[in-house]
Amino acid sequence: MSSRLFALDIGTRSVVGIILEAHNEHFHVIDILIKEHKERAMVDGQIHNVLYVADLIKEIKSELEHKYGPLSKVSVAAAGRALKTEQASSTINIKNRPIFTEEDIGRLELQAVQLAQAKLLSSKKDENISHYYCVGYSVLFYKLDGEEIGSLVDQQGDEATVEVIATFLPRVVVESLLAALKRAELEMEALTLEPIAAINVLIPPSMRRLNVALVDIGAGTSDIAITDKGTVVAYGMVPTAGDEVTEALSDHYLLDFPVAEAAKRQLSTEENVVIQDILGFEQTFPKEEVIQAIHPSVEALAQAIGGEVLRLNNQIPPKAVMLVGGGSLTPNLPSTLSKILKLPSNRVAVRGIDAIQNLTKEESIPATPELVTPIGIAIAARKAPIQYMSVSVNEQVVRLFELKEMTVADAFLSANLRANQLYGKPGQGMAITVNNQDILIPGGHGHPARILVNGENASTKTKIKNGDVISLIEGRNGDDAMATVRDIVDEALIKNVTVQDMQYTVEPIVKINNTLCSVDQVLKDRDSLLVETIETVEELLLHTKQADLLQKLNSFYLTVDGKPVFFPEYSSKLLLNGKPYKTTYPFKNGDAIIIEDSAVPTIEMIANKLNLMLEEKITVFFLHEALELKKIRTEILYNGEAVQASQMVSNGSSLSIVEKDTNRWIYQDIFRFSSWQLPQNFNGQFTILRNGQPSSFDEEIFGGDQLEIILTQ
Repeated sequence: MSSRLFALDIGTRSVVGIILEAHNEHFHVIDILIKEHKERAMVDGQIHNVLYVADLIKEIKSELEHKYGPLSKVSVAAAGRALKTEQASSTINIKNRPIFTEEDIGRLELQAVQLAQAKLLSSKKDENISHYYCVGYSVLFYKLDGEEIGSLVDQQGDEATVEVIATFLPRVVVESLLAALKRAELEMEALTLEPIAAINVLIPPSMRRLNVALVDIGAGTSDIAITDKGTVVAYGMVPTAGDEVTEALSDHYLLDFPVAEAAKRQLSTEENVVIQDILGFEQTFPKEEVIQAIHPSVEALAQAIGGEVLRLNNQIPPKAVMLVGGGSLTPNLPSTLSKILKLPSNRVAVRGIDAIQNLTKEESIPATPELVTPIGIAIAARKAPIQYMSVSVNEQVVRLFELKEMTVADAFLSANLRANQLYGKPGQGMAITVNNQDILIPGGHGHPARILVNGENASTKTKIKNGDVISLIEGRNGDDAMATVRDIVDEALIKNVTVQDMQYTVEPIVKINNTLCSVDQVLKDRDSLLVETIETVEELLLHTKQADLLQKLNSFYLTVDGKPVFFPEYSSKLLLNGKPYKTTYPFKNGDAIIIEDSAVPTIEMIANKLNLMLEEKITVFFLHEALELKKIRTEILYNGEAVQASQMVSNGSSLSIVEKDTNRWIYQDIFRFSSWQLPQNFNGQFTILRNGQPSSFDEEIFGGDQLEIILTQ
């Protein structure tokens, strides 16, 4: 069964009407009618004068109806040049939150698209978001902590960023099309975008997994669409096209614009070009000479197209480029573009309607590339009709323009639901100062909102259809920041140690706003902390109020006759984990500290250390009996007082050395220790013997001497 299709391509310079006959999957072009605008009724793809455009449509409709009967429905396309493209990036803090999921990425991408939308509107103060359809976006790159990364799924870090390039269609373009058709008594059967129309007939879905660019080069603009991974990923437009080359030809040879346009077309078919300049002179030029004259403008056109293709495709050349539209016939354009994109020359090609599968035409219709888009518009009405859909978003009815598979994200964009509504708000952070350094304690992350489509859990990328009911249940806000001193202080600064077998937990000394506090004190915003750590054994003993132990560890010394004399053998010993240690050294968690007391010395022990003899003793034998002689040789005054030799001496005391009897022992000293006396009334003589030899009372004696006094009558 066959049916007729009527399509209109409403361009900047002309309107093309086309009649196709569809038989199952086969299409036959019956007729094409082209009429140029009499006035400047179209600007940048948007109808500026609906009446003029409607009149021209009526003319085309009337002529075609005269041949083929009544026409009531028509397929049209929004011009690719009407599309607006913006680039934007969005960054989210992901520190201390669960790993990134596909849904997190979808919400981050939506936020970036909305930022692109905001940039688009920043120069148009009288417009709002609802004035634009988002017809597609592609991700340029993802970043994790500032470094580009292939995917954010299951990643953890501090910051995640996505940069997108998004394309928008002003609603007024669609509305003005509808108005013009209504005045021409036509009903819109299907609506598409010009780049989509061309892609639908030249790049079937099976080829869209390839990264291919399609460029429709018209008179005033060049429209670009890029496919990859099974879909159209990006749209773009450059305000440079075939007219630039025509103008260059006009300037070089002084030609009227229509004459220059005709001369440009001869370059595709003739070896010599015949032209008449504005002065009336007719000349013939070799084709190559004319091509050389327009080379700079061809180079500029290729540079503009190539630059935008690379921008839309993340600075990577596509696998191939297809050129359509009248401007694609510009001499040397494919080869120049292939050099700019660094592609082989056979990867950039002009495609005419002969490249459209399952298409035949009347012989009178030329197989030119400028007819690809009009034919594509007609075929789109049968193969991929684009319509409106209505959905409900939180009880708000939203109309969407179906330019692609629609998702929840598209509904949110049209309903003006901001991306920040997809998460609960982060909790309030807290700023504190620790030892004069500012620290920010973030609040808790907001919990994601729930998305429901017809009551079922969904995501931003869930596909939607006409009549769907979408609900966004707000996420829970994150908790405000809360912390204690313990959370801020390094756990390593809290140590458990033993001192003299007693367990101590040593915490830093903390002051909040100059007031002492414990490590379990809850912090408040703007608090100022001073944290003093206990590092050395000396600091530990003072902190644990054991200054007496520290005192013991002072070196033992005495002031002897005004001079300090140290006695290390009487100093207490510090042992850390059983090994000698110093008070100025640090301690660590789990250490055991012991202070071993030394013996307390006596005056006698000190005298021995000083090689002083306190008492001198000798034993002699007097009259064959042992007799011990002793005398104080040296006296030591302890803090100015005379004391016994057994007196204990404390650290830092003062000693004075006083020499007493340093004389030698003589014979007569024995009478101070012996009770022997001369008999009363003894009138005889006595003989003094020392070791059997005569001696005298003033003779020196030594220990062990045998002393005798012999009496004779």
